Amino acid sequence: MRLKQATLYLEGELVYGSVPRLYAVYTRRLRKRMGFRRGLTVERIDIAGVTRIDSAGLALIDEIAAQRGQQCSVVGASPEVAAAIDLLRADADDAASSLRRASLLERLGSWTLMLRDTVSEAMQLCAEVFHRSIWSLFSSRGHKRGAVIENLRIIGADAVGIVGLLSLIIGWILALQSAAQLRQFGANIFVADLLAISMVREMGPLMTAIIIAGRSGSAIASEIATMKVSDELDALRTMGIDPIDYVVVPKFQAMTVAMPLLASLSIVIGLIGGLIISLTMLDLTLTAYTDRVFAVLKLSDLVTGLSKSLVFAWVIVIIGSYSGFHVSGGAAGVGRATTQAVVASIFTVIVVDVIFSFTYL
Repeated sequence: MRLKQATLYLEGELVYGSVPRLYAVYTRRLRKRMGFRRGLTVERIDIAGVTRIDSAGLALIDEIAAQRGQQCSVVGASPEVAAAIDLLRADADDAASSLRRASLLERLGSWTLMLRDTVSEAMQLCAEVFHRSIWSLFSSRGHKRGAVIENLRIIGADAVGIVGLLSLIIGWILALQSAAQLRQFGANIFVADLLAISMVREMGPLMTAIIIAGRSGSAIASEIATMKVSDELDALRTMGIDPIDYVVVPKFQAMTVAMPLLASLSIVIGLIGGLIISLTMLDLTLTAYTDRVFAVLKLSDLVTGLSKSLVFAWVIVIIGSYSGFHVSGGAAGVGRATTQAVVASIFTVIVVDVIFSFTYL
C-alpha cells in the first residue's frame, strides 16, 4: 500500500487474512499524512497490483473511498479481479434489496405468484394421491402392511371420545339457545327440527372436520415434515419406495373411511344432547322429539352431510401432506409446517362448507 500523487496503490491479495493488517497500516500512516497535509486527497484507488480479492477486500476499498468522499474512483483492476468485484457487488445489492421494504403492489404480486404456485403444486399432489390410492386397491407394492388399519385406529377410534364429548356439548348449546327464543312463541317442539337440520347438514360434519384438522392434520404434517428433515423420505426413494405410497396413501384411505363415521357419530351424539335438554327443560316427550326429527330429515340431508365430511377428509390429508413435503429448516421448520397445516386446513374446510351450502341450497 502506497500513496503517490493522490492515487492510492493497493497490491497483493485483498482477502480476509490480509485486510486487517492493510487497514491498520492505512490508519496509522497514510491517513495521518493526508490529514495533516491540507488539500491532499485520494482521488483514485489503483488495484492493478491486486491478484485476488474477497468480500473483506471489497469492504476495505469501500471504507477508504467513503472516508475520502464520493470523487474517489477504483481503477486498474484485472479481468479476474473485476469479475470478482462485480459478483460481490451483485450479492450485496441482492442482500440490500431483500432488506428494502417492498411496496404494496410488489407484495401483492409476490403473494399472487406464491398462491398460484402453491395451488398448482397442491393440485398435482392431490391428483397423485387420488391415483395412487385407487391403484393401491389392486397392488400392495410399496405399501406397509397393516398401515391402513393402524391409521384407522389413530385417526378414527382414538378420536371417538373427543368428537363425542364436543358434539354432546354442541347439542346442548344449540338446544338451549334455540329454546330461549322458541319458548316465547310456544314452539318448543321445533327445537327438534332446528337440531336435526343443523347437526346433520352443518354442525356435525363441520365440527368433526375442525377437530380432526387440529388433531390428525397436525400429526400428518409433523410426521412427514420430520421424515423430510431427518432424510427418511430420501432414504425411502433410495430403496425404490415412493413416499406417497408408503406414507400418504394409508392416511388418505383411513381418513376417507373414518371421517364419515365420525361425522355420523357427531350427528347422533348432538341429537342426543338436544334430546336431554328437551326432556329436562322443555317438557317434551321422547316420542314427540324423535317424531319431529324423522319427519323433518330427508335422505338428501344425510347425503349432504356425509359428502361434506368426505371432502373435508380429503382436504385435511392433502394440506397436511403438502405442508410436510414442503418443510424447510430443522425443528423450527417442522413447527411452522404443523401450524400452517392446521390453519390452512380449518380455513379451507370452512370455505368448502360455504361452497357446499350455496350449492345445495
